[in-house]
Amino acid sequence: MRNQPCWKNLFHRRSESTIFQQQFNRTGKVEHGSVALPAVMRSGSSGPETFNVGIMPSPQQQVTVGQMHRGHMPPLTSAQQALMGTINTSMHAVQQAQADLSEVDNLPPLGQDMASRVWVQNKVDESKHEIHSQVDAITAGTASVVNLTAGDPVDTDYTAVGCAITTISSNLTEMSKGVKLLAALMDDEVGSGEDLLKAARTLAVAVSDLLKAVQPTSGEPRQTVLTAAGSIGQASGELLRQIGENETDERFQDVLMSLAKAVANAAAMLVLKAKNVAQVAEDTVLQNRVIAAATQCALSTSQLVACAKVVSPTISSPVCQEQLIEAGKLVDRSVENCVRACQAATDDTELLKQVSAAASIVSQALNDLLQHVRQFASRGEPIGRYDQATDTIMCVTESIFSSMGDAGEMVRQARVLAQATSDLVNAMRSDAEAEIDMENSKKLLAAAKLLADSTARMVEAAKGAAANPENEDQQQRLREAAEGLRVATNAAAQNAIKKKIVNRLEIAAKQAAAAATQTIAASQNAAVSNKNTAAHQQLVQSCKNVADHIPQLVQGVRGSQAQAEDLSAQLALINSSQNFLQPGSKMVASAKAAVPTVTDQAAAMQLSQCAKNLATSLAELRTASQKAHEACGPMEIDSALNTVQTLKSELQDAKMAAVDGQLKPLPGETLEKCAQDLGSTSKAVGSSMAQLLTCAAQGNEHYTGVAARETAQALKTLAQAARGVAASTTDPVAAHAMLDSARDVMEGSAMLIQEAKQALAAPGDADSQQRLAQVAKAVSHSLNNCVNCLPGQKDVDVALKSIGESSKKLLVDLLPPSSKSFQEAQSELNQAAADLNQSAGEVVHATRGQSGELAAASGKFSDDFDEFLDAGIEMAGQAQTKEDQIQVIGNLKSISMASSKLLLAAKSLSVDPGAPNAKNLLAAAARAVTESINQLITLCTQQAPGQKECDNALRELETVKGMLDNPNEPVSDLSYFDCIEGVMENSKALGESMAGISQNAKTGDLLASHTHDAITEAAQLMKEAVDDIMVTLNEAASEVGMVGGMVDSITEAMSKLDESTPADPKGTFVDYQTTVVKYSKAIAITAQEMMTKSVTNPEELGGLASQMTNDYGHLALQGRMAAATAEPEEIGFQIKTRVQELGHGCIFLVQKAGALQICPTDSYTKRELIECARAVTEKVSLVLSALQAGNKGTQACITAASAVSGIIADLDTTIMFATAGTLNAENNESFADHRENILKTAKALVEDTKLLVSGAASSQDKLAQAAQSSANTITQLAEVVKLGAASLGSDDPETQVVLINAIKDVAKALSDLIGATKGAASKPADDPSMYQLKGAAKVMVTNVTSLLKTVKAVEDEATRGTRALEATIEYIKQELTVFQSNEVPEKTSSPEESIRMTKGITMATAKAVAAGNSCRQEDVIATANLSRKAVADMLTACKQASYHQEVSEEVRERALRFGTECTLGYLELLEHVLLILQKPTPELKHQLAAFSKRVASAVTELIQSAEAMKGTEWVDPEDPTVIAETELLGAAASIEAAAKKLEQLKPRAKPKQADETLDFEEQILEAAKSIAAATSALVKSASAAQRELVAQGKVGAIPANAADDGQWSQGLISAARMVAAATSNLCEAANASVQGHASEEKLISSAKQVAASTAQLLVACKVKADHDSEAMRRLQLHIFVNTKFLLSFPKAAGNAVKRASDNLVRAAQKAAFGKAEDDDVVVKTKFVGGIAQIIAAQEEMLKKERELEEARKKLAQIRQQQYKFLPTELREDEG
Repeated sequence: MRNQPCWKNLFHRRSESTIFQQQFNRTGKVEHGSVALPAVMRSGSSGPETFNVGIMPSPQQQVTVGQMHRGHMPPLTSAQQALMGTINTSMHAVQQAQADLSEVDNLPPLGQDMASRVWVQNKVDESKHEIHSQVDAITAGTASVVNLTAGDPVDTDYTAVGCAITTISSNLTEMSKGVKLLAALMDDEVGSGEDLLKAARTLAVAVSDLLKAVQPTSGEPRQTVLTAAGSIGQASGELLRQIGENETDERFQDVLMSLAKAVANAAAMLVLKAKNVAQVAEDTVLQNRVIAAATQCALSTSQLVACAKVVSPTISSPVCQEQLIEAGKLVDRSVENCVRACQAATDDTELLKQVSAAASIVSQALNDLLQHVRQFASRGEPIGRYDQATDTIMCVTESIFSSMGDAGEMVRQARVLAQATSDLVNAMRSDAEAEIDMENSKKLLAAAKLLADSTARMVEAAKGAAANPENEDQQQRLREAAEGLRVATNAAAQNAIKKKIVNRLEIAAKQAAAAATQTIAASQNAAVSNKNTAAHQQLVQSCKNVADHIPQLVQGVRGSQAQAEDLSAQLALINSSQNFLQPGSKMVASAKAAVPTVTDQAAAMQLSQCAKNLATSLAELRTASQKAHEACGPMEIDSALNTVQTLKSELQDAKMAAVDGQLKPLPGETLEKCAQDLGSTSKAVGSSMAQLLTCAAQGNEHYTGVAARETAQALKTLAQAARGVAASTTDPVAAHAMLDSARDVMEGSAMLIQEAKQALAAPGDADSQQRLAQVAKAVSHSLNNCVNCLPGQKDVDVALKSIGESSKKLLVDLLPPSSKSFQEAQSELNQAAADLNQSAGEVVHATRGQSGELAAASGKFSDDFDEFLDAGIEMAGQAQTKEDQIQVIGNLKSISMASSKLLLAAKSLSVDPGAPNAKNLLAAAARAVTESINQLITLCTQQAPGQKECDNALRELETVKGMLDNPNEPVSDLSYFDCIEGVMENSKALGESMAGISQNAKTGDLLASHTHDAITEAAQLMKEAVDDIMVTLNEAASEVGMVGGMVDSITEAMSKLDESTPADPKGTFVDYQTTVVKYSKAIAITAQEMMTKSVTNPEELGGLASQMTNDYGHLALQGRMAAATAEPEEIGFQIKTRVQELGHGCIFLVQKAGALQICPTDSYTKRELIECARAVTEKVSLVLSALQAGNKGTQACITAASAVSGIIADLDTTIMFATAGTLNAENNESFADHRENILKTAKALVEDTKLLVSGAASSQDKLAQAAQSSANTITQLAEVVKLGAASLGSDDPETQVVLINAIKDVAKALSDLIGATKGAASKPADDPSMYQLKGAAKVMVTNVTSLLKTVKAVEDEATRGTRALEATIEYIKQELTVFQSNEVPEKTSSPEESIRMTKGITMATAKAVAAGNSCRQEDVIATANLSRKAVADMLTACKQASYHQEVSEEVRERALRFGTECTLGYLELLEHVLLILQKPTPELKHQLAAFSKRVASAVTELIQSAEAMKGTEWVDPEDPTVIAETELLGAAASIEAAAKKLEQLKPRAKPKQADETLDFEEQILEAAKSIAAATSALVKSASAAQRELVAQGKVGAIPANAADDGQWSQGLISAARMVAAATSNLCEAANASVQGHASEEKLISSAKQVAASTAQLLVACKVKADHDSEAMRRLQLHIFVNTKFLLSFPKAAGNAVKRASDNLVRAAQKAAFGKAEDDDVVVKTKFVGGIAQIIAAQEEMLKKERELEEARKKLAQIRQQQYKFLPTELREDEG
């Protein structure tokens, strides 16, 4: 049975609403019993209630009251438990807010000057805004709770409910703070502050009631929740009325509630009609559906009424409007469901008609309600007469601009545009006729005429475009006409447009400020559950920055609304909006980054939603501010002037208050803070004024306005700081001086801005320029006076003056002789030096303290300097010669200069602690003082060796020790990574140095043995300290992911994009474009790798992030140059913008990589990293598209070159297949089927080549077209040639390779040609790049011709060998040209590799001689193919080895010379073979030996050159020991490759009844992987052991017992090969086993073979090894053998590998055993049949036993043959 919902309805009389309530009783089990029970409800606190059976009375006349049926409460789900936790936390927050609202904030006494009054008014406005936005969030959250808890508890989204409750509680907490401040600021004469607190407390109580009602365990009826929600709405309205922010009038709210109740009444009528349908329904199921649908309809309607009641006071908020609209949508859906249920339940037309009519009434009432809400959303303002037309004109012109190239679309849009302008012209003429003022009428008519004329021109242009759709000039005329029409429209409807734009900006700014306030509240609420400290700190910092900008935004909105026609107020709003965008965007990014680290799901959802809303608001604010800035025009200068005049008045008012003793600091102001603000702002003022002067002198109005605005903003901060200093100081004289100097700055600045304004009117006026300079000088002087009024600055000046006076003692020509002994003078100098050095450190430290500390420190430094100077002069008197005295005096002068620089740096830093590089300059000045003192002491010290070094070191340590007191302050420009690397390197050096000090101190003075213990102890302590710091650094580097420095590096690179570029860039746009493309693609590849590594190896993300950081640094540098050299400037701006956007994407990706390194298992962070990587890839494509727009042709060349490179790589792969004999045709086709297609496509490529060469001198569009066409054609040609090669058949692989080599030569030539074309684009005819282009084109033609000849000769068996040889000769000549070029190879190789490549030349030479003698075409083809590879490999290896950094210039030239000689000799050999093919005479064949000898001679010289590259470290590649080591490493590589195959294996699919076997197969794979890994490590250890033998001399590089060592090496090689082969067989067996293609027995045999071959390898290594060596111990740790071998080794030997082997054998045996068990045997029941079955089984068993014995004998024979040539030691051990 199914529990039916219990109904309870409450009908109010007359026109009141009807509320239906549904309760769900889910006990989780079915109850059995009789349904014929008395009509009694069996639950409820009031006991059983009777229930009447009969006809339902009229709803307007009956009220049913009682307790709902609760039933048995089921256990809480995990989601409900989480919600309970959220509610409990929120309850505590609400209770704390109630307690906080008991009293107002205590504010310090405020003054009555203008600045104080402005501060109070601003704080009132800010508090009101914050409270309003928080109340909006509370009501919206309440409405969300009402909507989310309406349905079945099983379907409730408890996380969303928790998010809404968290929003309510967090905003209530923040609101309480604002209410307390606002209550303290409000005039309390009439008790308004207390009334405000009371209203806030009422709201807190209502929130508390709601939280209690929605608890899953409360059991409260639904009406309690709705009542509590209604109370919140009422309390919210009262609170807004108290602060004067009730924007919605009472009449609007009354209408809103009336409309909501109308919806409820209409829904009640629909429910009654549905009841009638339910009564006549015969099907019980359908009847229940009607009842359920009607109930849901009533419920959703009651939700709508409750929601309307809650949000009506804050309906101005978009989030509140969304909640009400969402509730309306629920009603609409429930009405539709009710109608559908009724239609399915009955066919009664009359009843259905009544239901449909009732539903229509509900829908109409709902539409009226939503329309009422939308009307308020648009502020109830009717659409202006011009608004719609102007909007249409603006949108359509944009469409025309974007449709360039599509004439049809442009003409269609032009028709729409013509109609819109016609409507606007008619409206303007109508207004002009109705206008009483003739002047205004004339203006309107003139504007209408201008608009009509522009429309006529646009129509004519549209006709031209329609008539000539392919004519670009006609389209351009239409675009220009549309632009003119747009300008005319702006002029005609300027005031209306401007008003609308400013109004939109006000709304956007208000919403952005509210969204930012919500995000800050959500961030603070999420702080408790944020487990990532770094992410939390970043979010906190961004919240602080945004909080500092919100007041300016709010003030801008208030000022614009209060003074709608004031241009200055509008400009202030625009500026504050634009200044808000950057910190707002950073907070969005920080919030999104912090969401995954917040463990509380509700708090995380709230933070995510707030960040999303803020991002949306910022996007709207950005658009609105840009449009407003365009509409309001240039007015910055006048606005700046007004601002400065206002600041001057405020300072004058502050001076009067100071004179009366009434000047008070504002809350939060301190002397230190204001002094720092004034110092830092003074530089900003000076900088902006300099910019103002420059722009005004140049006559640039726009930039002058920007500079004036920035100057005014800086002066505002300066004035506030100056007032704060004056109000905070206790010295009245200093306060008056500060205010006077600041007022002088304002007065001079006003004059400067006025002069700048006049200078714009006359840019070349000399008198105006002179006045500007004079006023600027006066302002600079006033600014310096203002800074000098800061506390402590005068004391530093006094100290500087004292040092200067003292230093005059050094100006005498001759110093008197000293009256003191040398020891006494030296001791005094040392003490004075120590005191001065300490004072210098105190000066540095004082700059970080309060102002009084610097004054005292500078005074002490001055006194110590005086004493040091006297001691130094006394020491100079001890000098024996005039020259020594001059040196001492010179050092004293250096110390004097360094001391003055130290005080100047300290003064500068104290004024502006945040100045760039100021701390570094101070630290450098302090070090300079210490170093100059050290130089003097060193000069004067003549004591034991080492004494002066120790003294110098101690002084330097004393200097730098203070840096560790403030680890958060930078002392250098090094990045975080550089610092960690530097500390690690220096720590190692420090440890070594301390060890040296300890050792040398003991041996240097044997008599002072009593100090040895102390030295030893100190050295040990030092070593431990160094070890500790190394451990700490390593831990820090690994834990934080080291992404902070990467982010800083990317940010710095992004900032450099805005820097000015050199006047004459060294390269062209093409050069920079190529580099930018390279680094962009590298970033995209790295992003893809990071996507992969995030899943497989998160620990590798750090290196990839570092690579991306480096690549972006190069990209930004080259991108800046590309943007600077791009034409037109719009393209450059687009490139720069998109590179910056890519930088943002890289930052997000790097941050996610760091977060994932910290928590590699966080799936949410992985998904975000993948999304960030995709975003980076998309932004890379945007960068590439911007570059393409800048230079389509060169970009197309780059793209085409990349495509051709891919084709060449594909052809290399095809050659591999052909060489292996696996290149087969798909169908039975012949080469003739493809010949014509190849020839035709090749000719098309020739035509494309011509266009490509000519495109270098033509337009970019034609060049792009040619590059794209050539790339497409070579792609087609490569495909048809591959098909043709496949059609030749795999039985002729050499001919296939010849054909593919021919197309590969063409592709390489095309790649070089594209590169040459790109380099020669837009260059003059005599440019060197043009000659390169001609040469590349010639090679291209040659190679295409060669391809055509090869295609024609490929089926001619008599000539195809000759043709192949001709093509090879041409190919080698081209390779030789590349080899002889000055281009440095991208990578280097070893000399051994170069020598190894000469083997190919030797083999190819022998092959060529044989082909020349046989003259068989097959031999010639094989020679041609082999020659290509041999010569190319040799040239590549030779050049790479020659350019190794350790190779000298002489050896390089020698190697390159003999590489050329070898190639030329081989070319002559091939040309002679070609001659023999044409004229095969004995004489010519006899000459082959001479040619081959020349090649051999050149190879010998080349090998000697390679030996000279390594000097004494060279090893012979032919040495058996080297071969052994190479073979070992090759075996290890083979095993690792086999292991990688295993990684890709998955068990075969099996029927369901055999699932158990799958476990065995997984075990087989894992065991095989373990063996592969272990044997790989084993072979590498064997290689190390072998190298150790060579190093010990037991095996010589050139062995004396060559035969013995060679035999031993062969044994080792054999053993290594056997291990590799056995492991490979094991992997193949495992593969075949899990795929079902081989038996488990084969797998067991393979595993045992690995064990046996491993034992042989160990024995081979042990023959000559030192058993106690480290390499042998490592080898034994990796070994595994069967039991008899393990007995002779240590117990620890082979554990890991033996376990792996045993696991594999056991797994395979289990699989085999399980398979045997699963194979069912059908036993015959009859006697005779049973006997026959037994006999057959015994026969099969005997047969298998005989096969087993034969297999064992065969195995013994194989082993005997394999070990036949092993060394004696091996055979004995084997035995």
